[in-house]
Amino acid sequence: MPARQRPEPAQLLTALAHGELRLLGRMPWSSNATFLAEVGHDGVVLPVVYKPGRGERPLRDFPPDLYRRERAAYLLSEALGWGLVPETVLRDGPHGRGAVQRLVPADYAVHYFTLLEQPQHRDALLAVAVFDVVANNADRKGGHVLLGDDGRIWSVDHGLCFHARPKLRTVVWDFAGQPVPEPLVADVARLAAHDDDLLAGLLEVLAPDEVDALRARAAAVVEHSVFPTPGSRHPFPWPLV
Repeated sequence: MPARQRPEPAQLLTALAHGELRLLGRMPWSSNATFLAEVGHDGVVLPVVYKPGRGERPLRDFPPDLYRRERAAYLLSEALGWGLVPETVLRDGPHGRGAVQRLVPADYAVHYFTLLEQPQHRDALLAVAVFDVVANNADRKGGHVLLGDDGRIWSVDHGLCFHARPKLRTVVWDFAGQPVPEPLVADVARLAAHDDDLLAGLLEVLAPDEVDALRARAAAVVEHSVFPTPGSRHPFPWPLV
């Protein structure tokens, strides 16, 4: 059988984009059609998550093709240099065009609330919190923060991000009112100041006003350098995990 291993980043993205995509089953408890699948490329088989646009339920406040926002989240994570979002590409699949993301091997009984109790993960969780502010994450559940088998914190499920209007809805309010660590502010500052490569990539998957709003949120993080506090209107997702 082909080896199940993780190739180098460039090879991994090539495999995700061009490998043979085979469905293994549907993921449970997902509001939209989400499939466990695998891609095979050059003798390597990778487990992936496939989210086709065809399987999305229409929403009143978000346009269709939420899968594009999964790619946008990956691009943002890479631009910041934080490596929070697993490698994600857009491609055609058995159920049409969608997002294909590397599946993170993890103990899925571990989530944000359990990780918060472990001081060694605090820095990574702070980065997740800043990421959500910049991405305007409207659905940060506790189960969307994973501890991978590699010991790293990973962030997944970003279909409800990047709206042009404020929609931050998250369980990560534990740092509210605290200063954002200077290294994180510095990374966001570089993003807010100038990043043509990121801008070009995001404009392929987001509307221009959504990209403008992202830059404005990044600038606000730099200006205030303080984690926001919950607003009065629906600051928490449901369910929480």
